[in-house]
Amino acid sequence: MGQIEWAMWANEQALASGLILISGGIVATAGQFTQWYFGAYSIAAGVLVCLLEYPRGKRKKGSTMERCGQRYMTSLVKMFGPLTRNYYIRAFLHLALSVPAGFLLATILGTACLAIASGIYLLAAIRGEQWTPIEQKPRELPQVGGTIKQPPTNPPPRPPAEVRKKLSEGQEDAAAGGSQESGQTNPLPVTDEVV
Repeated sequence: MGQIEWAMWANEQALASGLILISGGIVATAGQFTQWYFGAYSIAAGVLVCLLEYPRGKRKKGSTMERCGQRYMTSLVKMFGPLTRNYYIRAFLHLALSVPAGFLLATILGTACLAIASGIYLLAAIRGEQWTPIEQKPRELPQVGGTIKQPPTNPPPRPPAEVRKKLSEGQEDAAAGGSQESGQTNPLPVTDEVV
């Protein structure tokens, strides 16, 4: 059985928790809760988490499906270098971002989800995983001459490959002997009588 790549699960969890933080912050701010400023903080923290987590990392084995428009965000995330590549830093950043949002009921779900994502990122970091961007491979155009094969010269039904090899050897021997015949004889006499 293959080894689990925990960073992939942490990425999905963190992206979902960022969206939950944004929605909880909007509810708290628009509803003018008593500590509405924690709601405004949750909106800002959720946007930051979503921007950081939107580009998926490349898997070690297999293929990785990139998200729509990910290549634009990937260049932004790559710009910060080891701060975004290292999963220890991501784990502690997510944990630190989740603490202030935990003081408000509307954002407590986003806080719990982000803390879980932080734990998964910590597990991924302990297992030695790190974020690598999905590189776009240049598409190779198929060469026209390389894909077209010669059609068969012998009409069907064709004899098996072993028989064809023997026939071609027999034709070479006949050609070397000076005979112009095809090397095959018809066992039935052929008459040209019209009835």
